[in-house]
Amino acid sequence: MQKNIAPKKILRILNRFNVGGPTHNANYLTKYLSPEFETLLIAGNKLDTESSSEYILKNNNIKYRIIKSMNRSLNLFKDLQALFEIIAIIKEFKPDIVHTHASKSGAIGRTAALLCGVKVIVHTFHGHVFHSYFGKFKTNVYLYIEQFLATRSSAIISISKLQNDELVNTFKICKQEKMHIVKLGFDLQKFVDDDHKKRCLFRKEFNLSEQDVAIGIIGRLTLIKDHKFFVSVASKVNALTNKKLKFFIIGDGEEKSEIEAHINKLGHQFIPSDDSCNKESLFKFTSWRQDMDNIYSGLDIISLTSKNEGTPVTLIEGQAASRPVISTNVGGVADIVLNNESGYITEVNDLEGFTSKLLNLIENNDLRKSMGAVGREHVNKYFTYERLVNDVRDLYNKIGKSI
Repeated sequence: MQKNIAPKKILRILNRFNVGGPTHNANYLTKYLSPEFETLLIAGNKLDTESSSEYILKNNNIKYRIIKSMNRSLNLFKDLQALFEIIAIIKEFKPDIVHTHASKSGAIGRTAALLCGVKVIVHTFHGHVFHSYFGKFKTNVYLYIEQFLATRSSAIISISKLQNDELVNTFKICKQEKMHIVKLGFDLQKFVDDDHKKRCLFRKEFNLSEQDVAIGIIGRLTLIKDHKFFVSVASKVNALTNKKLKFFIIGDGEEKSEIEAHINKLGHQFIPSDDSCNKESLFKFTSWRQDMDNIYSGLDIISLTSKNEGTPVTLIEGQAASRPVISTNVGGVADIVLNNESGYITEVNDLEGFTSKLLNLIENNDLRKSMGAVGREHVNKYFTYERLVNDVRDLYNKIGKSI
């Protein structure tokens, strides 16, 4: 009689359950790696200005824990508290693999795993903070920490070819043989289903006619996302076209008042997230939304203006909804957007180039449709959750032979 083999245990640690790729991917990996792998999912506290992504886990009956002492900002007392709490969880759960996602959880979680003698330690870089975030001294400190922890890790995962090259060749985090590229994966079908119905609901909610062109930027309102650049582009484009435009700023964050001030400085009105959209204005703030499939259906163009990124989820989802995208050339953007085919990629701070490309999309409805079709086919080929789960399962089995 064949004996039942107990599942290997994985402790998966995220920075926090906020809207973005890590929660989606943790959800799929937890759900679909079972029963071969049993996962305990934990994360720190989200920021007050962020929208919670816990609903994703609850909708899929995924159990999880919140480590209240683990926060985004650096705090030695709370970070030590979080370290001891994760050590206690490791001793209780006895994982075969500790897999951390992003910087804070990666530093604290891997340290705890090392102190507890966990045999297999994996870390995923969803982005990095090695440029455009901090000054030189602080950046070098983070680099040293990541380099040290990488030497003690069984595997390091990057989520794009460009990020892989940066981590290995530019920032010298680790040797290529320890790196593994595992692209993000999502359930993309919901961005196709009932597209026309969802579009009508969105356009009605925000008082848009079918001739109006709606451009959206989605993400936390923070300096690194450079919403002021988006506002500047919008102002220039609006002066160059006879089309009626509406620019949607979807999200929330610490830079909101600065963005509003920039809109005012350029002589435009905006509608705050707690107001109706029946007024004439160029910009609309919506705060965070959970019905992102409705949002993508209602928009005509998806924009991203970041100075630094990992692999932007909004560009994957936007293409899945058959919408053309336009973005700055950061992080893994070039791996997920087919430049001049599914959208446009411009260099950071290239105001004239971004404006010109966006204007081209605004003026050409047929181009938007053709690029949208190419984008949908592209992401459905490379960014499904099924592919993600298979890739990670193969990696665990490869490096877990020592268990």
